[in-house]
Amino acid sequence: MIFREDNVDELFKKSPHRRKMDVRQIKLSKIVSKATTVTPDISMIKAREIILQKKVKRVIVVDKKKPIGIITEKDIAKKIYELKNKSMRSVKAKDFKPRKLFILTKENNVQECAKIMKKNRISLVLILNKNKILEGIVTKTDLVKAYLTKDREPLKVSKIMKKQLITATPSDPILYIESLLLKYGISRIIIKRNQKPVGVVTYRDFVPAKIPQWIAESADPKEIHEYKFKKGLEENQANQMSYLFPFHATDIMTENPITIEADKDIKSAITQMIKYNISGMPVIKKSKLVGIVTKSDIVNSLAV
Repeated sequence: MIFREDNVDELFKKSPHRRKMDVRQIKLSKIVSKATTVTPDISMIKAREIILQKKVKRVIVVDKKKPIGIITEKDIAKKIYELKNKSMRSVKAKDFKPRKLFILTKENNVQECAKIMKKNRISLVLILNKNKILEGIVTKTDLVKAYLTKDREPLKVSKIMKKQLITATPSDPILYIESLLLKYGISRIIIKRNQKPVGVVTYRDFVPAKIPQWIAESADPKEIHEYKFKKGLEENQANQMSYLFPFHATDIMTENPITIEADKDIKSAITQMIKYNISGMPVIKKSKLVGIVTKSDIVNSLAV
């Protein structure tokens, strides 16, 4: 069975016998997803269009049906900043930095997959057959959907959420937002005002925008590079450099983010993530920001 967004509610209507199965022992053949693939010679701009049109977070680069690479939204966002005066059309899929590919078969189970994801901090494994031909992928989304079939004691969001947050304000420059994403190796920044979440910025927000052209008109490339990768940037330094960055979080953030109360069951958070196609959400208590819960937190709980 392949779990899809349009049958999330059906997961709760399965027979008692079905729901009592240990989700960690489900074989990947039951949850594998179809991969969105591209060829090595496709342009970066076309790969970006496919990601946006298909509403996926990555494409698999294949050569004769065999996987040779992965390109994510994050990869494209980072590559855009490296282009300088080069055209996006001049960059091919094969020009992206190779990454280690993690591979399993349909006979592996959810727990084995979750352990690999947790250990290597990845969000996807490739499913190959005995001839090393790509048969599909399993993502964190596939694993958290499977979690809905588990008959277990309620688990509050507060038990697995992260309490230490990297946040920004609506007036922070977009380049500062990106520097936080890169520096801390995270996928989203919560934008808050008066201790309340008012927006979220992810790598997807950088992909469709023409941010490089905006920055190129007002900043020196060397200063940009130093700003993006310098560790321990002090707040006063950021303020002094603000003249470089005329665009702010409010220009690209998703406003009024989907949130979850800290005392809600984790299944409620999963249902919201699937419904709105998001990978994480701010956790609130009496409207105040107290943490964040992500698909990674849920996958990590399946690895034990």
